[in-house]
Amino acid sequence: MAKHTYKQSGVDIHEAAAFVDDIGAMVKRTQKKRKLANAFGLFAAGYDLSKFKEPMIFTGCDGVGTKLELLLKYDLLENAGKDLVAMNVNDVLTTGADPILFLDYVGVNQINKRQLARIIAGMCEYLESCNCILAGGETAEMPGAVLDGMVELSGFAIGAAEKRDVLNPGEIKAGDVLVGWPSAGFHANGFSLVRRVIEKENIKLTKKEAAQLLAPTLLYHDVTWGLKKAKVKPAAMAHITGGGLWENLGRIFVKRGLGCHLKVPVWKNAVVQKVLKHVDEADAWKTFNMGIGWVAIVDAKLVKKVLKVGTGAVVLGEMDKSGAVTCELVN
Repeated sequence: MAKHTYKQSGVDIHEAAAFVDDIGAMVKRTQKKRKLANAFGLFAAGYDLSKFKEPMIFTGCDGVGTKLELLLKYDLLENAGKDLVAMNVNDVLTTGADPILFLDYVGVNQINKRQLARIIAGMCEYLESCNCILAGGETAEMPGAVLDGMVELSGFAIGAAEKRDVLNPGEIKAGDVLVGWPSAGFHANGFSLVRRVIEKENIKLTKKEAAQLLAPTLLYHDVTWGLKKAKVKPAAMAHITGGGLWENLGRIFVKRGLGCHLKVPVWKNAVVQKVLKHVDEADAWKTFNMGIGWVAIVDAKLVKKVLKVGTGAVVLGEMDKSGAVTCELVN
């Protein structure tokens, strides 16, 4: 009587193990400035914090959401890897910490080495740029649980900082200034709404428009590093993701009775506007970043310094005692 094998059930453990070896060169790219304390590919990854005097660690977990369906449709898999890194690393950066380790979870119906390698290549490109190590992860082959042709993605970032460098949103006060930096697009939020608009309004995208609409989430390490170099310590920083400016800023200070009125520049992105014109305005503010991907709240005396950091910095408004976040578009 013939015996059943794991491979017959749709899972090839040898293919999965071989894939880990295949991506070795890409993984090494993320260990130029920082090194793991042990070898890559073991059961757990370690990082030596002994150079820190009073280390604090920070963690974040996020995914790419339904944007992934469009990235697969338009064959922009590298962008999926970049989005995954940025959505996690940016959250860690808001604390004042530097990202040191990144882990990924990839779930597939069946292992496709070329497809997975492209996603990981995108991850490694972004991780290399911010000196963060791809420390490991999990590639799960799950026939039946994951639809054929689909990919599940989750990321996990770990950052570290000296205790003295950690930001304290409790220091925010009325009169502080909110400075914003532009986004590259919708980033990786609100794509269930984007997809609905495209479908219901029968919007046709050229290849160039699709690439612009699906541009990867920007990494804002250049901003945080630039602020440190300029010796500017914000009271707080925010990564503008799901919930938009209204929710992502509000969570920092509204419960303390503080608020702000933001004057946001009109988003000069033709393909984004092609979608936004079909979206309820109030819902757009509460769903999308509206062209602003990063915000720092700083003392008014530091604004001139801050505006020189990164690319495209703009003053959005001042902190007040309104207890609410309100926004308006300005030309």
